[in-house]
Amino acid sequence: MNDGGRIEKDDGAASADVLTGLRLSLPAGLGMVPLGMAFGLLVVQEGFAWWLAPALSFLAYAGSLELLLVGLIAATTPIATIAVTTFFVNFRHVFYAFSFPLHVVRGWWARLYSMYALTDEAFAITAAHPGTWTHRRLLAAQVALQVYWVGGGLLGVAVGSLLPGPIEGLEFALCALFITLTLDACRTRPQVPVLLLAALSFALAMVLTPGALLFTALLVFVGLLIARYAWQRKGADT
Repeated sequence: MNDGGRIEKDDGAASADVLTGLRLSLPAGLGMVPLGMAFGLLVVQEGFAWWLAPALSFLAYAGSLELLLVGLIAATTPIATIAVTTFFVNFRHVFYAFSFPLHVVRGWWARLYSMYALTDEAFAITAAHPGTWTHRRLLAAQVALQVYWVGGGLLGVAVGSLLPGPIEGLEFALCALFITLTLDACRTRPQVPVLLLAALSFALAMVLTPGALLFTALLVFVGLLIARYAWQRKGADT
């Protein structure tokens, strides 16, 4: 009887953890659906097969990068440029690992999935609720977020296939996303220099290598950020 009661209690706790993970993922997940739809619509509008949307969502699984990849693939961008662009766009995920609660995940396969599914939204959710994560809760939230994204992309593909013509300006969805994120990050005065450095990087790239604008701008921006950090450290030491 005691064993049976303990099993029921454990099952109930596991179910509660999964439901909590699903509940915590809901606000961010609902925000991912319209962006996923824009991604699916863009795939159809660029003339690609419908399966490219879920394929990229499983192979790349990084919303901003996927939108960017559609344009790069459509423009027949060289593989080396795509690889370097992917590295720089997703490099921020390296820093997420310092505070992401991966230690609560049990099993090598589950850890691999949790690392693979470490997106901006997953990190934001865990950062907003520190110290509350369990194995099932974290995995449930990450799986739910990917379902929201893949589902949004498939919904966008379905809608796009029914439309009589292309939607003008849809390719601006990624740019609009980054503009929103930039404005949100630069609400405080200390972040204004970063925005100015980004503008300078873009201007230099336009002058130096207009044919490889994004690649050069990213390289210059990283170099300027490193120089700014070194200058700040030097000022703090003196």
